[in-house]
Amino acid sequence: MENRTQADEIVTRVAGHGDVEAMLACDAYAQTHPERGQAVRAAVGHGRCQVAIRAGQVAGYVLTHGDFFGYGFVSLVVIAPAHQRCGMGRCLLAAAADACQTGKLFTSTNQSNGAAQRLFASAGFVRSGQIDHLDEGDPELVYVKFLP
Repeated sequence: MENRTQADEIVTRVAGHGDVEAMLACDAYAQTHPERGQAVRAAVGHGRCQVAIRAGQVAGYVLTHGDFFGYGFVSLVVIAPAHQRCGMGRCLLAAAADACQTGKLFTSTNQSNGAAQRLFASAGFVRSGQIDHLDEGDPELVYVKFLP
């Protein structure tokens, strides 16, 4: 299933094995942390990854899991630097919501990550709670989106 923006500028779809290298190339963290590549390959293998294509190139991706207390969970949103601040994150979160098989979709970010908090709010997520002691002094804020 493909999702498109109004002008067909951004296309989202389920990521395939052929997308993995391009996905990791747009992810600076993955360049120095091989475990990120392992997580991406596993998510793609389980059909739990959506990729965003812009101008014919992979521009970002979102990883999801279906085991957060019985609900869907967005564990990672990555946007290539050249494609940030153009609605890519909202498109990927919408694709994750469309693919979610439960009535709620959760995600989280550190309290210090204002950009992620603004993204989640703009995508229709609301604060749901907080987890302390994952990163000392920087609580993890949990968000939820209620799905139809």
